[in-house]
Amino acid sequence: MDISDGDGDEAEVRRGGGLTTGEVARRLGVAPTTVRSWDRRYGLGPAAHTGGRHRRWTAGDLARLERMCALTATGLPPAEAARLALDGTGADTPPREEGGPAAPRPPARARSRAGTGLRLGDARQECKGIARAALRLDAAALDGLLRDAIEEHGLVAAWTEVIMPTLQAVGRKWESSGERYVEVEHFLSWHVSGALRRHAPPVPADRPGATTVLACVPAENHTLPLEVLAAALTERGLPIRMFGGSLPVESLVAAVRRTGPAAVALWAQSRTTASRPLAQHIAAIEWGVRGARRKPVVLTLGPGWAGQTTPGLPHPPGLAEAVAAVESAVVG
Repeated sequence: MDISDGDGDEAEVRRGGGLTTGEVARRLGVAPTTVRSWDRRYGLGPAAHTGGRHRRWTAGDLARLERMCALTATGLPPAEAARLALDGTGADTPPREEGGPAAPRPPARARSRAGTGLRLGDARQECKGIARAALRLDAAALDGLLRDAIEEHGLVAAWTEVIMPTLQAVGRKWESSGERYVEVEHFLSWHVSGALRRHAPPVPADRPGATTVLACVPAENHTLPLEVLAAALTERGLPIRMFGGSLPVESLVAAVRRTGPAAVALWAQSRTTASRPLAQHIAAIEWGVRGARRKPVVLTLGPGWAGQTTPGLPHPPGLAEAVAAVESAVVG
């Protein structure tokens, strides 16, 4: 998957007189200051200069920067990556031996890593920019790309089709590389969490019987999936109570009794933390006046519950289904 959108976009670049630095940065998934720095330090600026203050980048300029991105994402020092990009060698044009034929282009499958070293397959175009910004630990670019993805696609689609595939790719990279990319996963998760908080409106005021309690089961600390569910629910005007990671059993029971929620969402990442007896216990809690007592709908969320579901304990497979299940519990 190339950074540019194909031959049609490159032709449009030529017809329109080039792209601005900001437009180039968005396409590459880096900050505009990064593009300017590469120009100033390594001579990777526009090949042709036009009048006026604003510089314009052609399709050829963009291709050179794409090679720079692909090379630096593999861990190559920026100066060496810039030299190869300027020479026209790199990820897509391997060097040839002196006097010999040009080396063959790598097969399509070998190029499917989107220039990041992360296997992203057929994921959306935005995944590439987010992955590159995370690998560079570029906070400003990452925040901007996450914001743009959420605003363009909506929270549910952005999470399902852009953010979650990128997080999974980073996790696979970490697992397969001797924990060399732990800092990238933590960095990306932190910025995703911040983007969710900035996007979500203030938590709505309580409505009797409409609150949702969100908590990780004891010994479970993966809170990000619950954070995106919390943001999606508040976006729809539904009140929530978020308790985050590893909530003790007695505290979870106390929270349910105090809030009288319509739904309780319990997240378990691992089968070792998921507890069907706990979910059944929470689902059996009652409150209210005699003759009109209520119980919460308990949603078992996350891969840890696989194979442990029972009738009466819904196990929504994704974010959209979880939101729909909560809305059904509130209406019901």
